[in-house]
Amino acid sequence: MLVYMRGAGDLASGIALRLHRAGMDVVMADIAEPTCIRRTVAFSEAIRCGEARVEDACARLAATPDEARSIMTPGDIAVMVDPAAERVAELAPDAVVDAILAKRNLGTTMDMAPVVIGVGPGFTAGVDCHAAVETKRGHYLGRALYEGSPIPNTGIPGIIAGVGADRVLRAPADGPFECVRAIGDTVCAGEVVGRVAGEPMRATIDGVLRGLLAPGVFATRGMKAGDIDPRGDASFCTTVSDKASAVAGGVLEALLHFSR
Repeated sequence: MLVYMRGAGDLASGIALRLHRAGMDVVMADIAEPTCIRRTVAFSEAIRCGEARVEDACARLAATPDEARSIMTPGDIAVMVDPAAERVAELAPDAVVDAILAKRNLGTTMDMAPVVIGVGPGFTAGVDCHAAVETKRGHYLGRALYEGSPIPNTGIPGIIAGVGADRVLRAPADGPFECVRAIGDTVCAGEVVGRVAGEPMRATIDGVLRGLLAPGVFATRGMKAGDIDPRGDASFCTTVSDKASAVAGGVLEALLHFSR
């Protein structure tokens, strides 16, 4: 089965990893300058570096559908710059999974492939996708929905070790992002971890820096630019999150449901 995925950030990468391990061929698509902060577990890094590894899987950048097929032949994941999904028709996938997580549908339709799955808010099963998967932390996380929509976006980050919004770092100004610390570093509240246009971005809590914008990426004031994990375990920075794994299970279920 060939799966085309819109989005290659950390949650999309957790899904891709699960599908890859299940024996499916995966092509991922993202923007030319990805803004994912959990870069150590995001296949979107292949766009910036040419190659990216998440746990035991490798992804490589492809310029054309033919190149994507050659990357998948030995068992790797292909990543393309294709924000508008213009390559879908040429690739003719068995399924399309929209995991952009834009909180709204950015152009995915049910006629893109025999099976189309929308991840998170903004999709309605039976209207713009065949199934939707819940992404909100809580009792329904990862559930595949064959009618209706996931819970609307609240704008409030999920709670980890009792911490919610305070674990998210926001860009202090407009301009190219500059890293001061690195993903995996242990930081203390108030410590400078990055800068934008000379303005410091400080740690909001104590913990491990789990996510940080790539150096040089243009940030806008208030944009999500970092993430601190209060649990303090640096190994979590290089492994797929519990949330991504749960959502991946829902996507895999939906794909198998429509493949019977």
